[in-house]
Amino acid sequence: MKDVNIKVSEEDRKFMKIACDLAFNNIDKGGGPFGAVIVKGGEIVSTGTNTVTLDNDPTAHAEVNAIRNACRREKNFKLDGCTVYSSCEPCPMCLSALYWAGVSRIFYGNTKDDAKAINFDDSFIYEEIDKLPTLRYIPCVRMEETDAILAFEKWQSKTDKIEY
Repeated sequence: MKDVNIKVSEEDRKFMKIACDLAFNNIDKGGGPFGAVIVKGGEIVSTGTNTVTLDNDPTAHAEVNAIRNACRREKNFKLDGCTVYSSCEPCPMCLSALYWAGVSRIFYGNTKDDAKAINFDDSFIYEEIDKLPTLRYIPCVRMEETDAILAFEKWQSKTDKIEY
């Protein structure tokens, strides 16, 4: 684990303000109180707000929406060199998506405890991840003797695949 001491610049504060304004204004649009901005080279690549209830999509968090917008704009599934400014500490899903996207840095405003205080509580997910799959609230049962491995074998032998 690396301990990173990153200085917050005035530019960082500017982009965080935009993320916070997006979150604040999204409430009046019927969305959740979350906003995100993705920046590369000092320029905004994309923004996103929480549209879970507007889109009837549990994955439509601000960071995920911003990632989707950025990847479409960049025509790439990787966001190397990008910095994310989120009005709140990313939930487990968003944090995973940001790692998969390959962003360089994440700045956030509110903490997961602040979110918990207004009934956006993800602590149960963190707890579930540590459990054995069969002991989770939603049991996860591995089915052996399936054809699932065939896709992995095909992928492994594919010579022209795009790694990610």
